[in-house]
Order: sequence, then structure tokens, then C-alpha cells
Amino acid sequence: MKIKLTFLGTGNSQGVPVIGEEHPVFDSTNPKDKRCRTSALVAWEGATFVIDCGPDFRTQMLTAKLKHIDGVLLTHEHADHTHGIDDLRSFSNINGSVPLYGQERVLKELERRFEYIFDKNKKYPGKPSITLNLIKNDPFELKGIKIIPIMVNHGMLKIFGYRFENVAYLTDVKTIDKIEKEKLKNLDTLVVNCLRITEHHAHLNLEEALQLVEELNPKRTYFTHISHLLGFHDEVEKALPENVFLAYDGLTI
Repeated sequence: MKIKLTFLGTGNSQGVPVIGEEHPVFDSTNPKDKRCRTSALVAWEGATFVIDCGPDFRTQMLTAKLKHIDGVLLTHEHADHTHGIDDLRSFSNINGSVPLYGQERVLKELERRFEYIFDKNKKYPGKPSITLNLIKNDPFELKGIKIIPIMVNHGMLKIFGYRFENVAYLTDVKTIDKIEKEKLKNLDTLVVNCLRITEHHAHLNLEEALQLVEELNPKRTYFTHISHLLGFHDEVEKALPENVFLAYDGLTI
């Protein structure tokens, strides 16, 4: 089945540019150097799902001109990946309750942070209607295809990436256990984070990301969750191997 993936956002937790800071990348006139918080739209015949819904979710949905989604797959609970869920209200008003998928820890944390949404005893009229769906580290089916969760290590935190057919989407990776790497064999397309040049305690840097690509050997790779500290989009991409690319907001593959 043909998978279409659109990068709704490719930036790090603060986005690019960063509020109140100065850096040469911020002055770039290249739109590829302007990055919303990381999120993606994955679609196949009869299905449209969003991966993560961070603080830029409203802007991303308006830019993509979406009027319907079948649900949201969450990688983990950090604010830059979840703090747009109130804007699911628009979709629930149009299409009914929006399914949200995540591991148990993530769902419990959202119930705590967004109590006004999930507490049935609180009759707040403006809240979105969301259905929480627990997923474990086992394959499951959505709208006719098998989705394989990939458990990766975001520093000390265990989070999910997802494989759709021969496309895998990983973000906020620092390391991947050997047993999980077995799920990433024979990929046509790998999407993985690449934060910056220098090392980071919870994210792959450029050297580490390229090492992972060499090990997994997908046909092509797109880097996402990029900070300004990686450099200018066009300059960095010229130095990458021929089958490795920098993703940018709005790119569809």
C-alpha cells in the first residue's frame, strides 16, 4: 500500500527561530530554515493520521488545509509533542470524537495535564472530544494496515516511533536497543531526528544519526527534529550522503 508522509513540522522543542535569541540561521530568507515543532501527517488509501500534536498544531492544520483526521499517534508526552491537543476540538466538532493513541504512561500524563478534557465530572463546554486508545509495543491495525511501534530511548525515557509498511518515523531518539532495530530492516524510507552538530544527552547529533543510517541501511533517509545549531538547511544537505536529506516543513514524500 502506498504511504504518503507530510512533514508538518521539523524543528526542535523551541522551533526555529527561537524566541528572544539571535543566530545567523534566524536571519535566513530560505523558508526551509523556518521550522515548527516536529509533527507529521501520514496517509494511505482511506486514512489520514497525525503523528504528535505540539504547540504549533493549529497553524500546521490550517497550512495543510485539513478538515478531517482519523486520529493522532503520540510518540511521547513532552510538551512539544502534545500541547496542541486542545485544538483537536475543531476536528471533534466536525467529525466526532478524535481517537488518540499512546502508551499507558503517556495517556495517564495527558489525563493529569489536561484534566478539564478527560474528567467526565467537569462539564466544560469548550473542550474537545477525545477517545484514548492504549497501545503497547506490539503491532496493531488501523484502517487496513499493520502499524509496528518501535520502542526507542529518548535519554532515559522509553518512547515510540512507528513503522507503516516500509516507512518508519522516529523522533527524539538517542539510542535504540538491538531487538528494536530488528523492526527497522528493509526500509524504503527512514525518518529520524538529527538535532545539531555537537552531542546531546537525549537526541542524536549529526554524527550519531549518520552512523544509525549506515547501520540500518534504508533506501533513503530524512532528518527531522532539527535545531538551528545544525546550520543552514542548504549547506548541511549538500554535505550529506546522496541518499540522506534534511526534511523541511511542508515536504511530502
